[in-house]
Amino acid sequence: MKRILLSISCLVLGVVLSCQHKTDKKPEVYTMKKKTVVYQVFTRLFGNTNTTNKPWGTIEDNGVGKFADFNEKALQEIKDLGVTHVWYTGVPHHALINDYTAHGISNDDPDVVKGRAGSPYAVKDYYNVNPDLALDPSNRLEEFKALINRTHAAGMKVVIDIVPNHVARNYHGLTNPEGVSDFGANDNNSVEYDVNNNFYYIPNSEFEVPEWQNEYVPLGGEEHKISNGKFNEVPAKWTGNGSRLAQPHFNDWYETVKVNYGVRPDGTKDFDLLPEGFDKEDYKAHFSFWEEKTVPDSWTKFKDIALYWLDFGVDGFRFDMAEMVPVEFWSYLNSNIKMKNPETFLLAEVYNPNLYRDYIHKGKMDYLYDKVELYDSIKHIMKGYGWTDHIPVVQKGMADIEHHMLHFLENHDEQRIASTDFVGNPELAKPAMVVSATISTSPTMIYFGQEVGEPGAEDAGFGKPTRTSIFDYIGVPHHQRWMNNKKFDGGQLSEDEKKLRDFYKRLLNFTINSEALMGRYQEIHFFNKENTANYDHRVLSFVRWSENEKLVVISNFDKTNSYTFDLKIPNNIIREWKLQGGSYTLEEELYKEYRGTLKINDGQGSMVLELQPLESFIFRILE
Repeated sequence: MKRILLSISCLVLGVVLSCQHKTDKKPEVYTMKKKTVVYQVFTRLFGNTNTTNKPWGTIEDNGVGKFADFNEKALQEIKDLGVTHVWYTGVPHHALINDYTAHGISNDDPDVVKGRAGSPYAVKDYYNVNPDLALDPSNRLEEFKALINRTHAAGMKVVIDIVPNHVARNYHGLTNPEGVSDFGANDNNSVEYDVNNNFYYIPNSEFEVPEWQNEYVPLGGEEHKISNGKFNEVPAKWTGNGSRLAQPHFNDWYETVKVNYGVRPDGTKDFDLLPEGFDKEDYKAHFSFWEEKTVPDSWTKFKDIALYWLDFGVDGFRFDMAEMVPVEFWSYLNSNIKMKNPETFLLAEVYNPNLYRDYIHKGKMDYLYDKVELYDSIKHIMKGYGWTDHIPVVQKGMADIEHHMLHFLENHDEQRIASTDFVGNPELAKPAMVVSATISTSPTMIYFGQEVGEPGAEDAGFGKPTRTSIFDYIGVPHHQRWMNNKKFDGGQLSEDEKKLRDFYKRLLNFTINSEALMGRYQEIHFFNKENTANYDHRVLSFVRWSENEKLVVISNFDKTNSYTFDLKIPNNIIREWKLQGGSYTLEEELYKEYRGTLKINDGQGSMVLELQPLESFIFRILE
């Protein structure tokens, strides 16, 4: 749930400048053999075949996908795309507008729910799952367990969301384990703050719903028996984004309340801090540090939640807005998680580059979004005004943590590539995707529908076009054509959409099978800009290698111009690769349709290339 936009500017008039948080540290060495690929799927949208797409449509109008839609065929197709981990977005039970009182679930008030299907980041019950996703809502936990088992049987891992910064205003657990109380159940709400309160309060106040703006009204103005412009919350609580107003602004996260981690309203902390140098200690040392210490109640609650889902069979978590929660809590939580299962996949949403290393080393995160650095740089290039010169600078600055920075071109927060507000054409993502997926050892993530050029054009209700709605019941048209009435065979795709999906499939499968992509990296871009005629700032080149595999990657981001030049491989790389003078055959790895020649003279390599618009090559040197 990216709602804080942070940006850095390191590219001015085509001149690359270094940023303060850059580092010249050498990259870590990793023993992992292959890269990880995450497939983010919005669970309630994936299997929905309904094409009505009525704005503010009910579940009956527009339909909804189910856990059961991820059958063996669907999961095998996801696996065959080149996926290792499936992030099932929107699984924990969040507030929504549908009547499940017959199953013991309380109704939610539209005045504090965004959209009709509800935000997945306003969790109402952490020990259960979204009833919309079950064929039988009374059996929803068992249906999710079956999905986990099917995913594992298909050879993939399962990731779900945890949202520690905030919960739904009407949080209410129905199936809490014995001894577990709800958030806020034991709070002293007569004071603004107490270290063991789960929430912050505004004493002597009553919550007021926001004043609606931009012609917005809940449910699009449809009458609803609960929606009356009021929500009973006495005293009012701080809102999820930190607003301390009893009546939050329309643009505040008014559907949520902020969780208290022992940080006083003045910003001082009511918990132990990590000792100096503890960022160099492993998770076992972090676990030992916290084991004998008293921590705020909210810390314990979220630890119990995470361990519950690990016991349930989940393999990892994506932590929403992690930087809004103290790094010491992450040290506590993640060390507890890793003690239970060291292989747990931990991905965090962090946007401030100055915090990256703290959240990785002190907070023991495995991976963070590489949004502000790589994604933003590539987006500018795709849109036509950025230079590829910036990408090697980003990689140099990330050298010591590059493995921990998850790469993506789409997720539920970002605009769809094919949307008119981004680039309007999914073909423009091809060179960007090659670079994103091959430039480092980090995991790669794609968002469902990206592989068939989904434009996010639906007017769903609360959400607006350019992003596929996460707030309303909706169908996803391009994805639905691939789904082909749940045959999951792409039978309704156009020829261009089929070719696009084939590109993603080839690329992702190459990445998870390449040894070199878990090895070393060196850019050759600036060397060629200085020494190669016709080499342009719309082109990017670099090399990747391991003991048994040597790769040359080159991409043309230009959508209209082709480039012909003699790409050069610097002497130091030729020495590192232990190549002798003469000629070596190059095999192109994406389509296997092209072979070239690497010629080595006086210790320097060269290869004649013609790059068509938006074309990329991944060459492997055959020895």
